[in-house]
Parts: sequence; structure tokens; C-alpha cells
Amino acid sequence: MRYYEIRDPVYGFIRFNELEKDIINHPVFQRLRRIKQLALTEMVYPSATHTRFEHSLGVMHLASQFYDRIVSENKNYLETKLHYNEAGFRRDRQLVRLGALLHDIGHTPFSHVGEDKKLMKENPETNKPYKHEHYSVEIIKNKLGDIIKNHDINQNYRISADEIAGLIEGNEEVLGRKIFWKQLISGQLDADRCDYLLRDPHHSHNNYCRKS
Repeated sequence: MRYYEIRDPVYGFIRFNELEKDIINHPVFQRLRRIKQLALTEMVYPSATHTRFEHSLGVMHLASQFYDRIVSENKNYLETKLHYNEAGFRRDRQLVRLGALLHDIGHTPFSHVGEDKKLMKENPETNKPYKHEHYSVEIIKNKLGDIIKNHDINQNYRISADEIAGLIEGNEEVLGRKIFWKQLISGQLDADRCDYLLRDPHHSHNNYCRKS
């Protein structure tokens, strides 16, 4: 399998495979280069111009590390209680990476500010604006579904767009026992939060993570 690298200011080099590269190169992902991670914060912190693009790569990188550590320390439990084998570990690792990579794909031009200002359509079920997660799920299923389904790398894994979307929205009906991996992307201490706690102070020079 061929790998690529991109230089990240927080982690150094981030590796990704051909499937991930083709997703990253897609226009719906490339648009994240133009969406500021911290919306209008650069008006106060001029250097805080980093984007959802680099954040998404960082979350994929961290989620992979979290996954590897969990498997390393709990491999016997996963094998005996959840009946994992090596193929299953490799498949779920790719699933987690794709979910992490695409977790913010549905953000508006002004990031969370766009949600607060109701730039998104109203959800008739809640009478509230749709959140970026709703759009992320739809983009994964309808814009990236064919790339995911038909990619050569995925012929071994058979990961579906519905599974990746389910990992983001927490759909237990789709994921079944794999639902617990959602905690790596959206939980109390997830890769998403850990990345922005490192990335935001790096770019804003507001070092609230500094060790005492």
C-alpha cells in the first residue's frame, strides 16, 4: 500500500493512504481549506487563521493513535469478548480514520458561527437549524459514497459510507457493537477536542495548555 505525507505544524508529518488521499483531494474536502477553524477569532488573534482542513487531518492522526493504544492494551479483551481478529482490527482502524477525517466535512463558511446565526435550513423535526453533523452525514453518503465504495483499498474492508456516517452521528443500528469507537471522535475526551486544544493555542499564541 502506498502512503503519502503532509507536514503539520503540531504533529510533524501526517501519513495517509490512497483512499484517504482521494477523499482529501475531493472538492467537498478541499473547501475546508477556506473555512477558518475559529471563525472570526482572527479579528482579535490575527495569527489564528488555521482551517478545518488541517484540523481534520489532525483529528484523523490522533484518532489513529488513540485506536492503536486501545487495541494494544486491550487486545485480549477485544479478541475474546468481541471476537476481533487481525482483519477486524485493520478494518475498524480504517473506519475510525475515515470517520475522524470527515467529521467536520459539513461545516458552513463561518464554522459554528454559521449555525448560531441560522444560516442553515431549519430541521422540521426540531424547529431548529440543522447542525454541521447533519450536513456531514449527507455529504459522506451522497458526495463521497462512490469513492468510498469503489476504491481499490476498500475492496478488502468493504466499509460503507453509511458506516462512516453512523460513526459520526452515533447510529447504533448501523454500527452495532462498533458504536463504542464513536467515543474516539465525539466523546468526553476525543481526538477532535484534543486536536483543537493543541492546534488553537499554537496558532493564536494563547498558550492555555502550557505546563506549569
